[in-house]
Amino acid sequence: MTVASTPFARLLAEIGWKPEALARRLNRFAQRQGRPERVHAKTPYKWQSGDCPRPPWPTLIAALLSERLQRIITPAGLGWPDDGTELAPATAGLVLPWSAAGSLRAAQIVTEAGGMYRRMFLTVLGSSMTSPALEWLIAHPVGDVTKTAGHHLPMDVVDHLDTITDSLRRMDDHLGGAQALGLIRQHLRTVIDLIEQRRYTSLVGLRLHASAGELLRLAGWLSFDSGLHAQAQRFWIAGLYAAHAAGDRALGANILGFMSCQAKDIGQIREAVTLAETARTGYHASSPQVATILDLRAAEAYANADEADRCRAAIDSALARFTDTPASTGNPPWSYWITPAHADAQAGYCYLKLDNWSQARTHLARSLPEHTQQSAREGALHNVLLATTYIRQDKPNLDRAIELGDQAVHTLSGQVSSTRCVRHVRRLVDDLTPYRRNPMVRRFCNDATDLLQTVST
Repeated sequence: MTVASTPFARLLAEIGWKPEALARRLNRFAQRQGRPERVHAKTPYKWQSGDCPRPPWPTLIAALLSERLQRIITPAGLGWPDDGTELAPATAGLVLPWSAAGSLRAAQIVTEAGGMYRRMFLTVLGSSMTSPALEWLIAHPVGDVTKTAGHHLPMDVVDHLDTITDSLRRMDDHLGGAQALGLIRQHLRTVIDLIEQRRYTSLVGLRLHASAGELLRLAGWLSFDSGLHAQAQRFWIAGLYAAHAAGDRALGANILGFMSCQAKDIGQIREAVTLAETARTGYHASSPQVATILDLRAAEAYANADEADRCRAAIDSALARFTDTPASTGNPPWSYWITPAHADAQAGYCYLKLDNWSQARTHLARSLPEHTQQSAREGALHNVLLATTYIRQDKPNLDRAIELGDQAVHTLSGQVSSTRCVRHVRRLVDDLTPYRRNPMVRRFCNDATDLLQTVST
């Protein structure tokens, strides 16, 4: 059997990957699936020539190729044994009515444990990423969500549920990653059970769906921060249904903002812009904090699209919102994090993407003290970004870059877990490669080695 005649080799040629490139991507994908196995860079040459990979590689390879090609590829289709694992897009089971019943079913689907063991969900790309957003934008309001069967549920219980949710948000600020995901799932199941089994007024029902929506948003964020992109997409799509059932446009728009953030992180830049602008279109600014968040998501998308003028306009709009009169209903509890300092931090990220080092440094330096105090993860992230400005400027300042990099590595090694932040550290190490003869740089890169090995970047 020649290399060109194997189904695996033909698909690899269709994608344009060399075997070494496949091995790198396959190791990253295996890690995202929680698998400890890793493959040598040269091993795919054997598969290309007709050798059959050992389990679990047939399923993992099929899943990775399916995700890339956005069509289902099975191990059997590659001529290899099939272990019975079903491959499905992240949207599987989540095409539902935009109703209270649809909201409840979506939440149940993404939290149920039974039947999920033999399924592997694949990150959706391209137009599949934006379809739920456009459906949310045009869906008819749900209206009355009264439930007349079951034991009565008073509003006080919903207040207590939301107090717990707020505590989980603050816990995530300091632990990051998936540390709190188990607790969030348990709390979400409680909310789902109450929606399904209790009797309540429409006002209580709206609050319950909003509570579920915010927990789904938070679960998606923790999954995304841990590099679990398909899982994040499933939580966020379910969250959109819940936000719509609650009549909460701010929450729905915020979820779309997070989906935009994910899209730009995985290289889906056009989709990131579409999601960010759909969020802005779908929310009529009554809360300055929410409008600021949405402006900044758009700025990030435009920065990654290298649309400098639109990026600056979105940043200017965001920063100006802090002088707006607060909404009569107040700002949503989940918007607590958006302060002038955090807006500066996100503006700094945008200018970094636009290669404007001085502007980036001005905004990032202004944001750093507050982030260091209020969120360990965000403090680490902005230390790394600020260090990057010192390396990429015309005359690199190695001392300052290493000082900031050390602080980030210390935080990420012992205090907070964030795959996303560790990947920024990897980029900083790459930027420092030309200076490895410098003892200080060499020491920093060596110190970062253990941290970098926790994430395949």
